Amino acid sequence: MIRYDNEHKVFKLDTPNTSYLFGVADETYLGHIYYGRHLGDTDLTYLLRAEERPPLPSLLPREKVGFFDCFPMEYPVGGTGNFGADCLDIRTEDGQEGLELSYVSHQIYAGKKPLPGLPSTWGDDCDTVEITLEDKVTGLQAVLSYTAFRDVDAVARSVKIVNGGSRKLYLTKALSACLYVEQESFEVMTLPGSWARERRIQRQKMCYGSVSTESIRGISGHQDHPFMALVSEDCTQTRGEVYAMNFVYSGNFLAKCMMNQFDQIQMAMGIHPERFCWKLEPGEVFQAPEVVLVYSDEGFGKMTRTFHDLYRKYLIRGFWKDRERPVLINNWEATYFDFDTEKLLSIAREAAEDGIEMLVMDDGWFGHRESDNSSLGDWFVNEEKLPGGLKYLADEVNRLGMKLGIWVEPEMISEDSDLYREHPDWALQVKGRRPGQCREQLVLDLSRPEVTDYIYESLKKVLSSANIEYVKWDMNRPLADVGNAVFPSDRQGEIMHRYMLAVYRMQERLLQDFPELLLENCCSGGGRFDPGMLYYSPQIWCSDDTDALERLAIQEGTQLLYPLSSIGAHVSACPNHITGRSVPFETRGIVALAGTFGYELDITKLPEEERQQIPKQVGQYKQYNRLIREGAYYRIASWQENHLFDSYMVVSEDKTEALLTYIQVVAEPNKRSRPIRLQGLLEDAFYEVEGRRYRGDTLMYAGLLMEPVKGDMQARMISIRQVS
Repeated sequence: MIRYDNEHKVFKLDTPNTSYLFGVADETYLGHIYYGRHLGDTDLTYLLRAEERPPLPSLLPREKVGFFDCFPMEYPVGGTGNFGADCLDIRTEDGQEGLELSYVSHQIYAGKKPLPGLPSTWGDDCDTVEITLEDKVTGLQAVLSYTAFRDVDAVARSVKIVNGGSRKLYLTKALSACLYVEQESFEVMTLPGSWARERRIQRQKMCYGSVSTESIRGISGHQDHPFMALVSEDCTQTRGEVYAMNFVYSGNFLAKCMMNQFDQIQMAMGIHPERFCWKLEPGEVFQAPEVVLVYSDEGFGKMTRTFHDLYRKYLIRGFWKDRERPVLINNWEATYFDFDTEKLLSIAREAAEDGIEMLVMDDGWFGHRESDNSSLGDWFVNEEKLPGGLKYLADEVNRLGMKLGIWVEPEMISEDSDLYREHPDWALQVKGRRPGQCREQLVLDLSRPEVTDYIYESLKKVLSSANIEYVKWDMNRPLADVGNAVFPSDRQGEIMHRYMLAVYRMQERLLQDFPELLLENCCSGGGRFDPGMLYYSPQIWCSDDTDALERLAIQEGTQLLYPLSSIGAHVSACPNHITGRSVPFETRGIVALAGTFGYELDITKLPEEERQQIPKQVGQYKQYNRLIREGAYYRIASWQENHLFDSYMVVSEDKTEALLTYIQVVAEPNKRSRPIRLQGLLEDAFYEVEGRRYRGDTLMYAGLLMEPVKGDMQARMISIRQVS
């Protein structure tokens, strides 16, 4: 619910358990007041500390800069006295900078509008307020949008910038949201990583100065993640405060925390201003992407479950939103580029016997591609490898009772391709400079509509040629040499964002033309695992690293924000092709069950002892998928913290059913059983666990004993059911 207290000029946004307040000072300046636990009052203007800061500029103009330096602007701007983490900067035709935004009007309405061309949360069970601010000198308007969800403790924010003046303007920074926090002893949580070890949880003390996490790679990236949280020093899974931001965008981003001399912490997030400059002619509009804000006073666990609920209900869309996904087998780690129709069908025949439901043909089926040095952009079937084309392969796979999926990389072009030979200017490049390759490929300039249209129509032709029911959309390199041959000099700073808009546009067209297609995004593994991608694909390949031990850490960081139903997780062969580690096949299956589940191996070469376990694993997926897909996630223990064991559980909404996963990562000599305290159950209900009856409070406060076993990486899944 959203209310405006006209007497005190305060806006109050309420979710079930939180309140967010900001107000208008001197009929002019929009100031942040409060975000935290739910409050009943609206008159909190005393928190703006009118008696402690310089007077309002209308009362004492000579202290205007001092006022701007300490007033907690809800949407701070640069150049006129705010020296903190400002959100909006411009440059005029005269090369000058600076803004001063004043309140003009507001509108409150039920529901939520889509953001043109951008992914965003959606739904009717929410309320929105739009507040128009204006700079009277340039005529620029900033329309701030806030949505409060009625059944989830989340607030979504975005901003629309309008050039309401008579002269062109250049946006040099357009962040989406800013938040002030004034508590002491906070830490900053981020999710850094790299290829094959994405989203590792990191905490560092917040001191005076700035802490940031960012990407200028053209993708959200493996190295950083568009998430930042301020957390109290005592914060755990079950207690402590969390102020979190997650960016619904898949390109360059900046998330920044700054503590100023007044002990205020500003947290801001949006498109990275580096290499960004957007020209606005009179009347033109720039829509910034959305930021999701979540507050928890019950630790990381509550934050996690809030993000999960929000994204499952109000971000993921389409045919597969609430459906069980097919168990798939991908041929990449089985064959790499060395395959033909018969090899694929041999895998499919064996897989079908064991209950696997889909064959995914990965890289190497198009052009004359026998390695990663050619043919990207030539989206036509290599019939020397695949006689009869995709239709023959799809028909044969369908006869086995399986679906067929394919891998594509639509954003890339190889120098050794028919497309590049015909259109070398279609690759991103700086005039006079040979563009640098990465993975022996270049990036298509998707900021040009003719390029996007050609690539999309090529893909559409391929997908229309056969019964293709799944697409893995990959993207295997960062953006560099970002320039094109057609934009004028004052629009070259728009290319990266226009590129991302084009990717979104292509995926939206794909879903409109093939509404029952299962789309899985991928970016060298988990390099673009973000809310923006989830808007188009209900699942994302979590990491190219399928080693079960590494996956425990990768999936823990991913599950901190994203529902298990969105996490692409597969069982692969051992020794693992990246780490060389061997993990028991049963454990590999249990770890992969905390995701979409599938296989990444050559089933025809699998040892018989492991092969015989596949039907059991598929059966477990079928048995528990609804619970894993829809249940509330609780992190019990992290081996990254204790260096010994890992544990998590999912609990049904009505708390009648739960599934506990426990992995003994390192075996210890002469150890007794370990009590594991469960979470999320009803205290006074009775539950059956492995043939024994327990009260819920016993399981949660006294714990369930886990017996030690011999060997590292030994896993158990334990079913918990309520009984009368």
